[in-house]
Amino acid sequence: MATPTSTYPRPDTASGPGGPPASALPAQDAGLLVLRLAIGLTMAVHGAQKLFGWFGGGGLEGTGMFFASLGYPSPEAFALVAALTETLGGIGLALGLLTPLAGAAVLGTMANAVAVKWGGGFFSPQGVEYEVLLTAGAAALTLSGPGRWAADRALPVLRSHRLSHGAAAVALGLAAAGATLLLRS
Repeated sequence: MATPTSTYPRPDTASGPGGPPASALPAQDAGLLVLRLAIGLTMAVHGAQKLFGWFGGGGLEGTGMFFASLGYPSPEAFALVAALTETLGGIGLALGLLTPLAGAAVLGTMANAVAVKWGGGFFSPQGVEYEVLLTAGAAALTLSGPGRWAADRALPVLRSHRLSHGAAAVALGLAAAGATLLLRS
């Protein structure tokens, strides 16, 4: 008796019997590229607002004052950490470079933002719908991997993305967000 084959082949392998045709895999990679670029560049620009004051942002000084109003100790330090995390995590996602860690950085930052803004309801302008969408997108990329059109393909240890790597990175991002929230007064 034949053993059934999975209908979902690993993205890093060629399609075999029972899987989608090989021509379907580039579509999956294209979709992951679009998602990586959208979330990664959005986060990088958002981080640049905090880090450099670009795109109408407050820079580190303005972000530090905002963090102080939210009850963070050492608000300037937290502003720098948030700015670097968003900027570098976003660039990493956009490039598909160190994707599990880049995704964890964005996921942790945005999970923190969801928790801080939660009292404003779900819908914009005061709600968390934007932050929830970015958090979910970062988690999806962290779990799925960047696809074949990514810088990670040049790194032997990350060439073959594993769910265990993604799950560990999600846990790391959520733990960092939780620790950060515990420090708020």
